[in-house]
Amino acid sequence: MMEATGRLIVVPTPIGNLGDMTPRAIEALQACNLILCEDTRTTGKLCRHFGIDTPTKAFHQHNEHKVVQGLT
Repeated sequence: MMEATGRLIVVPTPIGNLGDMTPRAIEALQACNLILCEDTRTTGKLCRHFGIDTPTKAFHQHNEHKVVQGLT
């Protein structure tokens, strides 16, 4: 069995008002190596607004198995 080398942080994001984003959530997104998100376009807007340059990758019910295999 392979030992895990990373960790998962789940960060809730606001549904319409970017002012509802917490400083802690912004820090988490800035510090991570990759952001998995349902819609990269929406997450891209959020990241640009807060100056977050972390790479994003789509992760949703239609590709979750393929994406998870690529992360292990």
